[in-house]
Parts: sequence; C-alpha cells; structure tokens
Amino acid sequence: MTEIATTPFTDRPDVKIIQADEQDAAWIADLIGTAFHPLAVAQWLVPDPARRAEVLPANFRIFVDHALAHGEIHMTSDRSAVAVWFPWDGEPLPPPERYDERLRAACGETTARFQVLDALFDQHHPTDPHHHLAFLAVHPDQQGQGLGSALLADYHARLDQRGVAAYLEASCERNRDLYLRHGYRPMGEPFRLPDGPPMWPMWRPPAGR
Repeated sequence: MTEIATTPFTDRPDVKIIQADEQDAAWIADLIGTAFHPLAVAQWLVPDPARRAEVLPANFRIFVDHALAHGEIHMTSDRSAVAVWFPWDGEPLPPPERYDERLRAACGETTARFQVLDALFDQHHPTDPHHHLAFLAVHPDQQGQGLGSALLADYHARLDQRGVAAYLEASCERNRDLYLRHGYRPMGEPFRLPDGPPMWPMWRPPAGR
C-alpha cells in the first residue's frame, strides 16, 4: 500500500490516505457492502436483509477487482473509508472480466434487478471525459466524521490540477447533499428504479473551469 497524502483539504488534516492493492480487495468489498446495506437502492436490489448481507459484498467484489486493474481505489489508513474511481477518456471501459458469470454467481435470484440497475447506469452515464466515482463508503461506526469528505477533497484536488471532471450517481438525498457541498451538480432529473427509489446523476467540473 502506498501513502498518498495527509489530507489538508478538510477539517480532518489528520487523515492519511493510501492507495489500495490486491490484498485489500476482500475487506473493501465487505466495507462497501456494510455501508450500503441500509440504503433504499440496496433494499430494492435485495429485499431480504440476510440475503442482502451476502449478495452485496460478492457483487461489489466484482467492481473492486475491476478498479484495481483499470481504476484507482483510495482509502483511509485505518481502513474505515474507501473511494473507488474509474477514469473515462470518452470511451466506456471494458466490462469486468467474466461479468455476466460473476454477476449470476454473486446475485443469484436477484441478478435481474442488478441488470436493471446496470442498464440505467449505462443509459445516464455521460460521454465527456471524466473520472467516475463508483463507490464512496464509510463504515457505519465512522460516518459523519469527515472521512468521506477527506477522500473526496484529496482526489478532487488531483483532478483539478489536471483539469478533469468527475461524475457519480448519488443513491439518497443525504449523499446528494454531501456531493453538492463538494461542487457536484445534478445532471437533470433523477432517474428511478422501477417501483423503487430515485438516484441522482451528478457532475463536477474541475475547479476554476
């Protein structure tokens, strides 16, 4: 693991940020699954809570592995918060290796719901060059302490230096409001899962542009 920064961009200058490697994949997937478990979109994807606790980490592991190969994963040194990023240069990234097979193995009887979400993500994803924040997750015991903001501010500073935009899909109003404070703006109206919750596609131009 490589130390990236001691983050001076927020009210948490004590936060040290490091870059993940392959040895971190399993616990990162578990952390994202734990943090996302109560979200409305997660409840829509896997209604049964016990089954959700199994499916989410397995599904997220697919994307964690993909990001380790084709993107960047930054985390706090105490392993309580993580951000998963994918660079887009104007062309979509290749899908994760053996994606359909791994999705079915991870999601079982709920696979079709994940495919619906994938299709909506693809439909609303912008084509201009940017970095995509696929996941920002903070352990429930550490939420509200500025760790997610520290990860965002550190990565945004790097994007701003290079004049690169950022994109994400906010999964609830609380997260949307966090991203608004970090310079993101909604891209039109939120899209909604069938008989499910809304999600907000959001875009952040590089600061000063």
